[in-house]
Amino acid sequence: QVQLVESGGGLVQPGGSLRLSCAASGFTFSSYAMGWFRQAPGKEREFVAAINYSGGRTYYQDSVKGRFTVSRDNAKKLVYLQMNSLKPEDTAVYYCAAALSGFPSSLYEYDYWGQGTQVTVSS
Repeated sequence: QVQLVESGGGLVQPGGSLRLSCAASGFTFSSYAMGWFRQAPGKEREFVAAINYSGGRTYYQDSVKGRFTVSRDNAKKLVYLQMNSLKPEDTAVYYCAAALSGFPSSLYEYDYWGQGTQVTVSS
């Protein structure tokens, strides 16, 4: 069955870095765009970053541009989110998702979702 499993979350001080990973199985990973979303307590789930099926195109929410980098390894069926210069407002549960069509930033266009990994930025 389809699985997306995130890892790499944790507690980090402001200004620190984390790298999230998402392992995919059960579908043709190299045919899907992959996205990262996050949801803070009491807030709606929001788009963070996306990467197209080949890894040749990326797209970011304005608030993370220059700080976060999304990448993928199709051979290993992994997608990554490198997060640098973390801020307290980056605290959220981070989700990876897969979309067969296009290169979307809307969560409604994603077909598969992981369970999420908690990122907490605090001193």
